[in-house]
Amino acid sequence: METKRLSGGEKVAYGLGAVGKDMVYMFSASYVLYYFQDVIGVSAVAMGVILLIARVFDAFNDPIMGIIVAKTKTKWGKFRPWLMIGTLTNAVLLIVMFSCPPDLSPGGLIAYAAVTYIVWGITYTMMDIPYWSMIPAFTKAGKEREGLSALARSCAGVGSALVSIVTVMAVKFLGNLFNDGSTNYEVLGYQRVAIVIAALFIVFSTILCVVVKEKSNVDMQTATVGQMFKALFKNDQAMTIVISIVCINTALYITSNLVIYFFKYDFSPAEWEGNYTLFNTAGGAFQILAMMIMFPLFRKFMSTMKIFYVSFFMAMAGYAILLVEAFSGMNNVYLLLIPAFLIMAAIGMLNVVVTVFLANTCDYGELKNNRRDESVIFSMQTFVVKLASGIAAFIASLVLSIFSITEDSDAAADTVYQRASDASCMGLRMSMTIGPIVILIVGLIVFKAKYKLTDEKLDEITAELEERHKAEGKESAEA
Repeated sequence: METKRLSGGEKVAYGLGAVGKDMVYMFSASYVLYYFQDVIGVSAVAMGVILLIARVFDAFNDPIMGIIVAKTKTKWGKFRPWLMIGTLTNAVLLIVMFSCPPDLSPGGLIAYAAVTYIVWGITYTMMDIPYWSMIPAFTKAGKEREGLSALARSCAGVGSALVSIVTVMAVKFLGNLFNDGSTNYEVLGYQRVAIVIAALFIVFSTILCVVVKEKSNVDMQTATVGQMFKALFKNDQAMTIVISIVCINTALYITSNLVIYFFKYDFSPAEWEGNYTLFNTAGGAFQILAMMIMFPLFRKFMSTMKIFYVSFFMAMAGYAILLVEAFSGMNNVYLLLIPAFLIMAAIGMLNVVVTVFLANTCDYGELKNNRRDESVIFSMQTFVVKLASGIAAFIASLVLSIFSITEDSDAAADTVYQRASDASCMGLRMSMTIGPIVILIVGLIVFKAKYKLTDEKLDEITAELEERHKAEGKESAEA
């Protein structure tokens, strides 16, 4: 059966699905460490280990889910049933995860965090794998498919940015709403925000499943963990991009995990919610504008390779400026928007560029290995982003533990919020700036040394593949 072109409504519905699922993912990725460590009181190191183990577990969970989806056959298709089941269970788990009883024993708190977070990750994969895998079921190969993928990535960025912007102030508002003061407002606030996000998630996914139909029978290609790594080891260019993705996202997630502590215990303890929200609002806006406006604008007079290097140096310059501002003693939050722009705009463009580069490695792999591992290589993208978030959370937890990022016990207790000790603040500032710079430099060195798919090289590969396909077609016809 021939696949028809997508309608505008179908594109909107698919985009809404991305908004909902990445709202959930960003809420967990950015706030689960802070919630359990700072609000509930779980050991920072214990949380770091839990988050890292959960991400490693995804190495096995993702391919297994891919196989289950591929073998599913129902009158609603193979993707939408799992998309809906995953959404409903994940939404419930999100609420349960952010509803931890604070009066549990220390061991009980660790067990609660571990079980709910790992199970939450399983249900997220249950929904995420079919979401991205269903694209071939209702698009034609080529520009339509690439356009929908780009739209979904952009909408996912919008969902992530929305959560980054509203969460802290929403927690404060909802946590204080009908609160008699007997419970910490953050305990109630995070639970109530989780309920709102979970509800939106269900609504958006329902719209997607109702509007978008699987119009053709698609044989979904799945890959085991062994196949994924085998494909990478045989494709040095894909390996290079995967390392770059890990470095970019690890640097970003270290910052997103630690910057909330910077505002609460260092920069502006008395006004941290408002200043943190302003910083995140601007950063989220910069990232979206970079993906939707800056990248297409730069692409008119720059190659993707040049945009990649420009973005890397923008991000490192942003971290350097943030480091200087943090140690200067200034207290003007608007000056922090300068590094926020440089870092988040750079990350936005890098996320687009590395996706393009990853697609390019599929052509390279076909030429080199005489097989096209497109589905295998792209299945790694989700895993490496999750892995980066786990590594970053573990690093952040070590920073919190080593430098004791909390209220200064020697400070005067005459304010609601107290600043951390000078030593703690110094360690926090260096960890959230110098650490990401070092990681980005590692990614840049690997990329410069190994990546060789320039526009000219890609033209050569395309020409060679076309000749090979013509020859194979001629041989097939003669046979």
